[in-house]
Amino acid sequence: MKFTDKFLIGIVIGVSVIVIAAFALALAQPQPVYRADDAPENIAHNYLFALQQKEYARAYGYLSPTLKGYPRSLDEFENRVRQNLWNFRADENVTLQVEPARINGDRADVVVKETRFTSSGWLGANTRPTTFEMRLTRDAETGAWKLVDGNRYWASCWDEGGCR
Repeated sequence: MKFTDKFLIGIVIGVSVIVIAAFALALAQPQPVYRADDAPENIAHNYLFALQQKEYARAYGYLSPTLKGYPRSLDEFENRVRQNLWNFRADENVTLQVEPARINGDRADVVVKETRFTSSGWLGANTRPTTFEMRLTRDAETGAWKLVDGNRYWASCWDEGGCR
C-alpha cells in the first residue's frame, strides 16, 4: 500500500471516530425532567418545562390564582398560550436554564437564561442568549410557590385583569 493510501485511510478513520464521538456525547446528554415543587426556581423550571412539553394542565397549576387576569379554566389558559405563540416561544428551538432564586420573604425572583438556536443555511447556525425574570409569591394558605409575573412565557393580560 502506498503512503498516500495509508494517509487517506487514516483521515477517514479519524473523521469517523470524531463523528461517532459527537453522536455519543449528544445522546449521553441528560434529558430534562421535572423537579420537586419545593423551591421557586424549581417551580419556574417546571412551568417552563410543562409548556415545552405541551402539558398545559401542569403549567396552569403553577400560576397564582391571585392574578388579576387569572385564566378561569384550563381551556382559557391553553387558548391564551396558543394565541400568543410568540410570547410562549412554542414555535422556536430554545433551551432554558433557570438560575437560583433571590428570595425576599414570601416573594422570589428567578432569572432564566434563554438560548435561541437558528440556522442559516447548510453549515450556518447561530445562537442568541438572553435573560428574563419570573416572579413568584408564597401562597399564604398552602405555603406553595406560585407564579405571579413573567417577562416571557407569559400573557400580559394575566396581570391586567383578564384577556379578551
